[in-house]
Amino acid sequence: MILNNPFAILAESVPSILLQSFVILMVGLVIIGTLVDIIHKKNVKYFFNNAKKAKLSATKELSAGEKITVIAKTVATDIATTAELGAGKRRIAHVLGMYGTILFWIASAVMIFCYTSSDQITPTVWPIMWHVGAIMTCVGGYWFWLFLRVDVLAEAYPWYRIIKADLFVLALLACATFGLAWSYTQSLNLENRWDDKVFLTLYIVSNLILFGGVYWSKFAHMFYKPGAAIQKNLAEADGSRDNLPPPADAPEQFGLGIKRETPKHY
Repeated sequence: MILNNPFAILAESVPSILLQSFVILMVGLVIIGTLVDIIHKKNVKYFFNNAKKAKLSATKELSAGEKITVIAKTVATDIATTAELGAGKRRIAHVLGMYGTILFWIASAVMIFCYTSSDQITPTVWPIMWHVGAIMTCVGGYWFWLFLRVDVLAEAYPWYRIIKADLFVLALLACATFGLAWSYTQSLNLENRWDDKVFLTLYIVSNLILFGGVYWSKFAHMFYKPGAAIQKNLAEADGSRDNLPPPADAPEQFGLGIKRETPKHY
C-alpha cells in the first residue's frame, strides 16, 4: 500500500487529464475563495493600513539587512515551527499537521502530474511521502481535534461540538483519512467491489469541501498569518509596536488565584 501510487492505478480507468484538471480546479477554487475573502472581509486592506499607520510611530529606521534578519527569524521560528504556540502538545500537534499536509499535497501534485501515464514508474519516495504525510496529518489533526482545542481543553465543550470555524480542520482530516482508506482498499485488489470506490468518492467530496470552502473556513488564514507575524516582528524591531504601549516596567501581579491551577485558558 505505502509503496503504491494510488493515482497511477486510478489513471488506468480514468484519463490522467481529468485528474490533473481536478487539481487545477482545486487551485482555482483556493484563489477565488481567498480573493473573495479579501474583498469581503477587507483583511489585507486593514493589514496594510495598520502597517502604514504603525510606521509613523516607529522610533528606529530599519536597514534592509535588519529587515531581512527579522523576516528570516520570523520564518524560521513563528512560521516554520509555530513558535507562537509555545512549547507543548499544541505546538507539536500543529507542526505534525502542517508538515504532514505539505507532504501530502506536494506528493499528490507530483504523482498526478508526473506519474499517471502507463509507461512511467513512480519512484517509491513519492507514495511514501504521500502516505506518511496523510498519517502525520491525521495524528496531528485528531490529537488537536479531540484533546487540544480551546473549547474542549479549556471551556469543557464536548469534542463533537462543531462550528463553522471547524470546517477547515475537519475537511482536511477527512481528506487524509479517506485518502488513506482509499489507498488501502485499492491495494487489496477487490476487483469490482464497492469499497475503494466509496472511499474514492468520499476523498473527492472532502477535497471539494476543503478547497471549495475557503471563504467559509480558516483556509485563507494560512496566507494571512505569515504576513501578520512578519509585520508584528518588524513593528517590534522598529519600535512602533503596532501602536501598542511598551511592556510595563513592574512585577507581574496576578493574585493568589493564579496558583489554583495550571494556566490553560487562551
